[in-house]
Amino acid sequence: MTTNNSQERNRALIIGGLGIALLIGVFLSPFASSDPDGLDRVSQDLKFEDKAIEDAPARKLPFYGIFDEYALRGVPEGIATPLAGLIGTLATFGLAWGIGKLVIRRSNTEEISDRNNP
Repeated sequence: MTTNNSQERNRALIIGGLGIALLIGVFLSPFASSDPDGLDRVSQDLKFEDKAIEDAPARKLPFYGIFDEYALRGVPEGIATPLAGLIGTLATFGLAWGIGKLVIRRSNTEEISDRNNP
């Protein structure tokens, strides 16, 4: 009985947290600063921004054709950033959830193994 109640609370916490993260990713991302981020700013301050590799390895990644900085390519400007925030939040959640499931499964398997081999 306690584990079922605990699972329901965990599920509510996860759904609530994901909901808040999605709200932030979708509705607040358009208000992000257009100023350069840390590394870009340092490269500008130290005058080596033009020395970047022309054919950067990041341009060879499959996602490069979809994302342009913090927005989606080929999508109207007003929704490109919120849509990228939505996709990024869901992708991050999916990765974290998947890794969590693997760790829990591995932990439970080790626990059962320890009980069977005193």
